[in-house]
Amino acid sequence: MPAYVRELREQWRPLLAAVIGLSSGYSIISYVTSIMAPHLLREFGWSKAEFAAVSSLTLVCVLVFPVIGRLTDVAGVKRTALVGVVACPIGYTLLSRMNGDIRVYIAIFLAMGLICITTTATVYSRVVVRHVVHARGVALAIVASGPAAMGVIAAPLLNEFVEAYGWRPGYLLVATFSGVLGVAALLLMPREGPPGALGRTTRVARDDYRAIFRNRSFWILASAMLLCNLPQIIALTQLNLMLLDKGVRPEGIAIMISSFAMGTLAGRFVCGLALDRLPSHLVACCFMALSSVGLFLMASSVVSSPFIVLSVVLIGLTIGAEGDLISYLVARAFGVEVYGTVMGMMTAIIAGAASLGAIILSLMLRGGGGFAPFLSLCGVTVVLGAALLLLLGRNGCDAPKGE
Repeated sequence: MPAYVRELREQWRPLLAAVIGLSSGYSIISYVTSIMAPHLLREFGWSKAEFAAVSSLTLVCVLVFPVIGRLTDVAGVKRTALVGVVACPIGYTLLSRMNGDIRVYIAIFLAMGLICITTTATVYSRVVVRHVVHARGVALAIVASGPAAMGVIAAPLLNEFVEAYGWRPGYLLVATFSGVLGVAALLLMPREGPPGALGRTTRVARDDYRAIFRNRSFWILASAMLLCNLPQIIALTQLNLMLLDKGVRPEGIAIMISSFAMGTLAGRFVCGLALDRLPSHLVACCFMALSSVGLFLMASSVVSSPFIVLSVVLIGLTIGAEGDLISYLVARAFGVEVYGTVMGMMTAIIAGAASLGAIILSLMLRGGGGFAPFLSLCGVTVVLGAALLLLLGRNGCDAPKGE
């Protein structure tokens, strides 16, 4: 244990840089959007179905994630993240100046999705994988917990600020916050050397991709992530609206969102500790299956506040654990050298699943079915995806590779 803790203490700079970078980058947009959504719909007259359909546009971003992942392996984390650190504040500032035309919102939303993903875990988690080995599960949990911790602390404050001063000043506040902390993360990050010094330019991309696609773990992870992430649209943009539809009063929304964020935070750390001590395929299956219980509860006719809180927490636990799980499993199965490349593809699959979920939800809402049918469908797909992860134990995923 002393060596375990010592590694975390010695690598405090990359850990802190990654935490700050994720906490101020594109990863927090789900909290921001959930808070802003009711105000935008009320002021501009947009429907819930229209707003849900906008989120499906992230499907276009799917093609970008593999490019960003590969760029991170070749150019380094700092150079890649710099793009998003500049773009995020600009995007939030533009959102604050919208005139009510939903096409403007779509354009800004799409542009941020394409550019600001350079500040997500696909990029920042490589810092952890590169510097931490023995305490990797907990280290990834620490880094991935940044957005969730920010949600616990800042979401209620932002919600109160928006209620008091309006959504436009709220977006400007987020823009300032994102810019200042983004720069701080870049300054803290260890030097990576000049381009070409990271060891990736001597490898042929074709050979790397061939080796990746021949690894059965890739296809298992890809299938599981597709099935488990269909309900992610709920956490990304629809949590506030779903809770209102469930009968939660506006004053209780902030508490529910904080409960979701706390569940996400707990999921990251408990999962990280478990990954460093238990077979990763068993840990992955158990944690991913938790959200199915929450989804089925939320889809039921139960309207009791304790059950709604439990549902939100369970969904949050899985969302939190997933960020740690996918980073850890990719590093174990593929090593560090092509980590960004594989993570980029996995993130693309996750984003594609979330976009597909948004399309399905939009169609169901247009049909007048409410959120319940979608939640029930996703409960089934999550169970199937979690079961698939058990197959990783048969393919050597638990044996460190490329360390």
